[in-house]
Amino acid sequence: MKTLLNIKNIVAVLIISGLAFNCSNNDDMNTISQMPSELDFSGIYAQQDQMGRPAINTVFVSSASKDMFNVTPPSQQNAAFQSMFQANLMALSPAYANPGDTNALGLDAATFTGLLATDVLNLSLDGTTTFYDGTNVLTGRALADDVITVELLLIFGGEDFSENPNLSNDYVDANDKPFSASFPYLASAW
Repeated sequence: MKTLLNIKNIVAVLIISGLAFNCSNNDDMNTISQMPSELDFSGIYAQQDQMGRPAINTVFVSSASKDMFNVTPPSQQNAAFQSMFQANLMALSPAYANPGDTNALGLDAATFTGLLATDVLNLSLDGTTTFYDGTNVLTGRALADDVITVELLLIFGGEDFSENPNLSNDYVDANDKPFSASFPYLASAW
């Protein structure tokens, strides 16, 4: 009973996180002003939080490690946090209960959590921008992408998205209002 309650709480956190964090499909900037090797992070600003993939940080980082995760540069996150992510995935998801289990991307628990532990939003500069559309995976994020359901499917859905159907969908399939066709693309306020 306690495990079911914990899973329901985690699913609720995933849903709420997905509703709280969105980004737009702003493709107006067609040039990159600095190459990554030229970026300068010195100065008066300090990283306090990060959420490259909605809900992943919320679910897979333990409370005691939140502050450390949030200030760790993404280039160092895999080495520092992958084992924690994997332990939490194995504890949460029956889809990874057997050795050799994979998700629909063909990723086993170690590989999948290595991907998740580096909390960045990947972006394709020359292809489809989507979180997942059946073909393209983690190539960005369109505003209307159902990110939380995709994350639930990859965590709980097993090799073909059929495992654990009650845990693999947040049942929020669209925004409550249509998105705008022009920048900033967000739906009008209530």
